[in-house]
Amino acid sequence: MQTVFMKEDELIQSAKEVFDIEANSILRLKERQGKDFVEAINILYNSKGKVVVTGMGKSGLIGRKIAATLCSTGTPAVFLHPAESTHGDSGIITRNDVVIGISNSGETGELLNLLPLIKRFGVPLIGMTGKIDSTLAKRSDVVLDVSVEREACPLNKAPTASTTVTLALGDALAVCLLKKRGFSYEDFLVFHPSGALGKGILYKVSDLMLKDEKLPVVDENLSFIKAIELISEKKLGCAYILNPDETLKGVITDGDIRRILLKYGNVNDLKVKDVMVLNPKHVNTDDLAAKALSIMEKFSITSLGVTENDKLIGIIHIHDLLKAGVA
Repeated sequence: MQTVFMKEDELIQSAKEVFDIEANSILRLKERQGKDFVEAINILYNSKGKVVVTGMGKSGLIGRKIAATLCSTGTPAVFLHPAESTHGDSGIITRNDVVIGISNSGETGELLNLLPLIKRFGVPLIGMTGKIDSTLAKRSDVVLDVSVEREACPLNKAPTASTTVTLALGDALAVCLLKKRGFSYEDFLVFHPSGALGKGILYKVSDLMLKDEKLPVVDENLSFIKAIELISEKKLGCAYILNPDETLKGVITDGDIRRILLKYGNVNDLKVKDVMVLNPKHVNTDDLAAKALSIMEKFSITSLGVTENDKLIGIIHIHDLLKAGVA
């Protein structure tokens, strides 16, 4: 092997060529999706067992990632090393399972050795291969074509574009199953109990909200100018307006104040009821903090009223979520 000197612009151009080859390979994969993909989804969705993903070498590494993604999105999955399968590990496959076999050539010996057992158990086999006339393809119940025109490797040998396409197809399977199962944000958090995501499920809104004397509440008949003073005093960027029964009626935020000043110019005669936003977004005390964050992100707001039995009892601010590590 001889070291080749490459200028910076040559290195950047080489990287761009890799991106182009792999991006184009995924676009071609996109155009090929049809009935086979739908059938694969239905088999996976209707399975009463788990998904067993298997593959050798680079295909095996991609298979591990696909299995992990399926697990974290609500589809139980494991990875089975095909070389170990003939030494007892094949016992992990049960009659209720589905097998996804990955082989670009479709002729990987260790993987083909698993086929008799798969057929004996009557387990559905989804083959992901770049050769739709291969042994794996012929023995599969559903074939998902992961072929590429060429690898990104200049020698057209090292698995590069083909592994990228396989990974993308695995992601598509996982995401479509997620949607078909109605897998929610809260469900996702259940499978990620550690780290920032996990903190979202450890905390409820009631754990992080401000309450009592700290609540920024104003009367709807108060002048707009006085409301601004209270919002500045409380330093939470908003003020809430209540109905006589203490249920939420409206809100004024920092953003609303800017819009009102631009709209009216002279605001001396304005009252809160003239400019408040009715039916503000809110969460309940027993909601997950992650749900509060999701609402804030969706509607581009920084705080939410917190209710219990429809009555305002607190406020949760994006800063509270940041301090707790939820956001």
